[in-house]
Order: sequence, then structure tokens, then C-alpha cells
Amino acid sequence: MNNYDVIIIGGGVSGLTSSIYTSRSLLKTLNIAGFPAGGQLTWTTEVENFPGFPDGVMGPELIEKMRKQAIKYGTTFLDENVTEITGSFESGFTVKSEGGSVFTAKSLIVSVGSSPKKLNAAGEDKLSARGVSYCAVCDGAFFKEKIVAVIGGGDSAMEEANYLSKYASQVYVLVRGEENQMRASAIMIERVKKNPKVKFLFNTQIKEIKGEKLVESIDLTHTDTNTESNIPLQGVFVAIGWKPNTDFLGNLVEKDALGYINVTNHTNTSVKGIFVCGDAADARYRQAITAAGTGAMAAIDCERFLSH
Repeated sequence: MNNYDVIIIGGGVSGLTSSIYTSRSLLKTLNIAGFPAGGQLTWTTEVENFPGFPDGVMGPELIEKMRKQAIKYGTTFLDENVTEITGSFESGFTVKSEGGSVFTAKSLIVSVGSSPKKLNAAGEDKLSARGVSYCAVCDGAFFKEKIVAVIGGGDSAMEEANYLSKYASQVYVLVRGEENQMRASAIMIERVKKNPKVKFLFNTQIKEIKGEKLVESIDLTHTDTNTESNIPLQGVFVAIGWKPNTDFLGNLVEKDALGYINVTNHTNTSVKGIFVCGDAADARYRQAITAAGTGAMAAIDCERFLSH
């Protein structure tokens, strides 16, 4: 039977936490985990800031343990992407996967996360999680007394540069255009400019990120002088924005201008019976622990909704 009490869409930290909670509440639960399954932690090396692991834990290991825990309590998993959702709470939701499977459920929890916008520079994918990072809070502590670069000109890039300066010996901030073209607020720019560890490079773009097993240097193009240079360093932090993985939903639920799902009353969406958790609705924190927290909240809200 392909009928469920709840279908959870997304197999990252938030979706797995929801799965554990709904299954333990005796709700028949299907997690359509996506492909590849596991979310951002599957390409994160060591996680040091998730409670309960004093020596840290590898991202894929944490995901594996959470998935086993959900299976233990009865969650069924399907490692495919969702292609279409139709229906309503009153008539039942119908969910189709890319493999052609069709499922129905009384309620849905959307936990599809978000993805960092990439530079699409040579070497970026090869060295991802090997010196290329998209989260300073997650990975900054690994770069003590090392040289790093932050790519971006918005407030998030300024925040990352200041944060990384606590660990790194030198932080370069690479900005595509002139200083007066930066999207960051004036107060954030001034704060970073006063940081003795930070150096701005304007009119600068990355041509290639170099390294065999780890990041070793970056090739730069300076568009104002039409010259190139190379900087030896150990870390590249890309901070040009994030995109929630919500395009497949179309207009099913209300979203903001950036594609994040609008939340009302904790984890409720604009559609009765559809709940959301994790980075699909969180443009601010984007941490594994906050994703897990909202995953638990969505599951509890869903269970109470169905029981009433």
C-alpha cells in the first residue's frame, strides 16, 4: 500500500529528525529522501558543533546514524526526487517521484533544504569540502593560522570575513566590482575594513581554484587592469548566496521572493496539512542543529494536527 499518514520530503537532518518523531508517534511515515540523499552533511567532512559528539563526527556518519534511527522506529525510505504534488488535506495529497511511483498521504512535511550558489570556477567542485566551503560557521575552526579567501560583496560575505578572522591569519575578500557596487551595508563594510586581518581585492574574480587533494592557491583575474595573479592559500569560502530547493513545488505553497517557504504559526505553511522545516524556510541560521530542531517542531505540529 502506498498510503501514508505523512510523507516527509527530504533526507537531510531536518527530514530525518521529523521521520524519527513521526514514526515514534505511530504515524505511518514515508521519507522521500531525494537523490543523492542526505542533504548538505553528505559532503561535509567533520562536524564539530553538533551536540553529543565531543570528538566531532563525520557528516555522512551523522546522517547514517539518524537514518538508522528513523528506520528503527518504522520510517520507510525512497531515495528519489519528488516531481509533483497535488491534492489537499481534505482529498488527500498525491506525491509523484521521478521513478514513477505514486503515493498518497494525509499530510506532508517539506524538508528539502537549500543549496549554496556556486562560482562555477575551475576546481571548485573537485575541492569542495577540501578547502572550498560555503559556511564559515561550520568550517572556520579548521583554518586556524591559515590564509583564506571569502568570495562575495554582500552582508553575508562581510559576516563570514569577520568570523574567519578569529581563526585565520589572513582573510582576503574578493569582490567582482568596485567598492561602491557592493551590496553589503555601509556599516558592515566599515567594520570589515577596520579588521587588520582582512584585505579587500576589488574588480577581482576567481579563474581557478588549485590543489591536488586540498586547496593550495587561487588564480585571479583583475578586471580593472586586465591582469592575472596567484595567491597561495588554504581555504576558499563562497558567500554569494543560497537558493532553497523549492522550485519543484511551483505555486503549491506561498514562498518569498527568494523561494523560501513562508511559515505561519511555527511550522505551518499556507496550505492546510503541509508543514516545513530546515533550510527550506530558514535563510538566517542554516545549521544542522537548528534544522534538527525545526524538524522536531514540524513533526510535533503535524502529529497534533492529525490527532485533532
